[in-house]
Amino acid sequence: MNNNTLQQALLTLNAGSSSIKFAIFLVPEIEQVITGQIDGIGSSATFKAKNTDLSINEKYEWPISSAPKSHNDALQWLIQWLEQHAANLEIKAVGHRVVHGGHFYTEPVLIDDQVLQKLESLIALAPLHEPHNVAGIKAAKNSFGDIPQVACFDTAFHRNQPFINDTFAIPRHFYDEGVRRYGFHGLSYEYIHQQIEKHFPKIYEGKAIVLHLGNGASMCALKNGQPIASTMGFTALDGLPMGTRCGQIDPGVLLYLMDYKGMTAREISDLLYKESGLKGLSGISNDMRTLEASDSVFAKEAIAYFVSRINREIGSLAMALGGLDALIFTGGIGENSVHIRKKVLESCAWLGVEIDNLRNENSEMIISTEISSVLCLRIPTNEEKMIAEHTLQLSKLLSSEIISI
Repeated sequence: MNNNTLQQALLTLNAGSSSIKFAIFLVPEIEQVITGQIDGIGSSATFKAKNTDLSINEKYEWPISSAPKSHNDALQWLIQWLEQHAANLEIKAVGHRVVHGGHFYTEPVLIDDQVLQKLESLIALAPLHEPHNVAGIKAAKNSFGDIPQVACFDTAFHRNQPFINDTFAIPRHFYDEGVRRYGFHGLSYEYIHQQIEKHFPKIYEGKAIVLHLGNGASMCALKNGQPIASTMGFTALDGLPMGTRCGQIDPGVLLYLMDYKGMTAREISDLLYKESGLKGLSGISNDMRTLEASDSVFAKEAIAYFVSRINREIGSLAMALGGLDALIFTGGIGENSVHIRKKVLESCAWLGVEIDNLRNENSEMIISTEISSVLCLRIPTNEEKMIAEHTLQLSKLLSSEIISI
């Protein structure tokens, strides 16, 4: 095909522990045209993808013998798939979601060997995600060569929060070494931040709490358009209970597990990251949809604990803000669970919240009544869009071709 007929595009990658989410955007308008995901890398791998007009709506399951064994294998397969199904697109840049940027990075960066080395040094801070983010970057470099690649950090959005919300009460030299409250889900919060500024400018200038509720869950306080506090801390374990992660826990529990149960650091890490949260409490599943459909008392108690911790953190963040003008739900649970939104908002009546049950059941953008003192919103997040915007912006520094199209 003649290159003059190709549409220039960029690819976003979000590499998880056993998955790769991807999206393709036309540039410079940043129009999403294809989205998809490979799950179960290293075991029973599956693939799904669709485009905007659904002329592509594909699902595929590999036989175990031929399934991709690594992120590099999966990405190589994905490139071949794109060559067949998106032959009219020319990938000009790749953007990556990177969970942890440490105290090195306060904004997205173009990836070079030095950046990659720093990201590898941060693996211990996000062992569930960072190794796979790095693997995705290396695999993309193997596939695409020297086109610009951009790292977009989930921690960057929170890096200018006040010191008192950024530190722990341990000797100061640990803070200087990088032991601090980083916060996560920053790309999601940044997108919601943009949507609030666009659609609710008065709220943008006020006091808002964003609830990113999904298999990973956290909350962020925004004041005058700036993040001031987050429920997550040094790692993505802190704060709310999650699908398989514990959330807030007394450090003494960890000392007990080491001293009296003889558990190793690896065993404790696996317990806290992979076996706790909704999965551990219920003994059934980490999936909120499964728990909501269950008649099990344990499932109901796991949901009640989840809602209770959300409400405690709302109180804490409202105090940090000095009041509250808006609550915004996003993420897989926040966007889709009518029940969780209802339970949370009913418990916030003391803040002047009044839920509109019909709007909530219909999953409208505004889910509070006209007389509610706090505006309650449901806004779907789009982390891929944020990655695409950052990738295009930084790629322009190197690529006159993208500028000129």
